[in-house]
Amino acid sequence: MKRILALTLALALAVFSLAGCSSSKEESSTESSTAETSTAAESSTAAGESSTSAAAGDSDIKIAMITDYGDITDQSFNQTTYEACKAFAESNGFDFTYYKPEGNSTPERVAMVDKAVSDGYNVVVMPGYAFAETITETADTYPDVKFIALDVSQYDLDKSSGEDGYSRDNVYCAVYQEELPGYMAGYYAVASGYTKLGFLGGMAVPAVQRYGYGFVQGADAAAKDLSVSGVEINYAYGNQFYGDNDITAAMATWYNGGTEVVFACGGGIYSSAAEAAAKVNGKVIGVDVDQKAIIDGTYGDGMTITSAMKGLAATVNTLLAAVKDGKWDDYKGQVQTLGLVSGTDMSENYVGLPEDSTVWTDSFTKEDYEALVGKIFDGTITVSNDTSADEPAAENVTVNFQGNLK
Repeated sequence: MKRILALTLALALAVFSLAGCSSSKEESSTESSTAETSTAAESSTAAGESSTSAAAGDSDIKIAMITDYGDITDQSFNQTTYEACKAFAESNGFDFTYYKPEGNSTPERVAMVDKAVSDGYNVVVMPGYAFAETITETADTYPDVKFIALDVSQYDLDKSSGEDGYSRDNVYCAVYQEELPGYMAGYYAVASGYTKLGFLGGMAVPAVQRYGYGFVQGADAAAKDLSVSGVEINYAYGNQFYGDNDITAAMATWYNGGTEVVFACGGGIYSSAAEAAAKVNGKVIGVDVDQKAIIDGTYGDGMTITSAMKGLAATVNTLLAAVKDGKWDDYKGQVQTLGLVSGTDMSENYVGLPEDSTVWTDSFTKEDYEALVGKIFDGTITVSNDTSADEPAAENVTVNFQGNLK
């Protein structure tokens, strides 16, 4: 099944290179290797962006996407999901629209599900952990509607529903092994010659923590493997998923103090790192998707050295294809954790670094990266996904943990 689920990754990641990071509170194991109806509904039709074609009238499939507290221009989960749904609908002749809740609450997200179903949409795609309660409040009400959710964990569903092992045949959820691309990014940074690193997370929720703890593990391993001394990592959370003047000031302190590159992980919080980096020719590592075009296009060419990615658009494409092809039964009722599928074909994997836009060096080449992925895949390297500790630990690098900046 993983093989089936991974087939669209390469194309999807190439087409949808947008930014974001969303997360949830969830339990973690210790090792891993390898959303009263209202006028707030904003549809692509209203925006002049209907993706209905002549063939759509003959189809029983109508796709709706509901935003969380952001919108479809957030350069994050919403925009990536929106563009994936829109492109799929256009290429297959399906009706598609999106709905934006009036505010950031479960009742407002539920209202948009009600609106979508009332309007005749029978496939609802929802990005982000905030949709867990929306799912558990609407899935039983609309058993003929298929719900596809990104970054909604079993923990989220159980907590929202009060059930142990919540599952419905009309629901599919995907979560990702963020610790793996985090590890790759940390290893890459140190192996590429950077010794003064930073990790700026959004909120200290497990998906963000997994990215960060993996980043520290990777840097720690590279320092040991390559006998690099003096590696330091400033580590903090902004306690929000957007940048502002206060966080930008903190990032300026980091960069002015010698930090060379910051892994910015948490929605729009990358803007604070990038604004500070632009003043001192600093570097940034993106998150979730390949952020190079976004960050470099706004703040200066050459700023983004790589991105720690997961296949958000690929997940959407694969699940919508399953609906179209009558293969929903292969996925129904599941919460799948997506990560590495191959140790040799990077295009099949749901996590990784972007090979085309990463700034490879003589000390860490694309071939070195592929060898690293191979070792993670075959278990030679194990990466912990345990986020139970209050802060990340390391043996070969110094971590300056600063907690929440705000």
